[in-house]
Amino acid sequence: MTESHWTVPGRAVAVRLDEPPKVAALGVGVHGTASDVDVFRLPGLWQLHLYRYTAELTVDGAVHTIRPGHVGLVPPGAVVRYRYRGRSEHLYVHLDLPGTGEVREVPVLQDAGALTPVLSELLQGAIAIAPRSPRRADAEVWGALWRVAELAEPVVGAPRPHASAAAAIAYIESNLAGRLTVTDVARAARVSHNHLIRLLRAETGGTVVGYIRRRRMERARHLLCESTLSIPAIAAAVGVADLQAFNKACRRELGASPRAIRAGG
Repeated sequence: MTESHWTVPGRAVAVRLDEPPKVAALGVGVHGTASDVDVFRLPGLWQLHLYRYTAELTVDGAVHTIRPGHVGLVPPGAVVRYRYRGRSEHLYVHLDLPGTGEVREVPVLQDAGALTPVLSELLQGAIAIAPRSPRRADAEVWGALWRVAELAEPVVGAPRPHASAAAAIAYIESNLAGRLTVTDVARAARVSHNHLIRLLRAETGGTVVGYIRRRRMERARHLLCESTLSIPAIAAAVGVADLQAFNKACRRELGASPRAIRAGG
């Protein structure tokens, strides 16, 4: 375990995520039933929490207000104090971080926003798989940690990624083979149609439809050049079932027919 350093006492911490964590324990924590206050510390382990309740959290004297959808990352040795408002349930992971790689400054508590379902799925997957595949659980938690780090500004001077834009892009990337509409993407990102258009233009420099088209053709180019999949299978894999439409899309976006792209490598 590598010691952390505080960037702002009790409010932000520096993490390095180039290697996967080692999970010591994880699960669903239920508190606030026997007492409305808990005070404790984990001397050698980090704490990752995805909260489903409202409460007050104090970390080394700094007070935070927890809301549903907030995610917390507390370093080893920090004294934490919870004041609950009745039964309180959260997903938790206690872990060791190897501490190598680029330093990323992460708030102790932040709103996961539109990424809350993604984080919940990753952590619940880790909880389910941990008894029979601990290293896979480490990988799921590692993915969640990267998501948490990217909610904050990843490097000095870099633009802060918008959580809803990230959720929209993640949904698009996961569904390139299927039917994608702006309405579907907006619903997945939990924003309005018009707000999604503004977010994606700021994030990608173009329209939602344009981004979907570009990513489909980039994936098609990769499969044409690097795989032996048939052209009809590739067309279906990027959500263009009609071969004539796929041929036109390749010529328009990639400058050549699918066969010419494959022949040219």
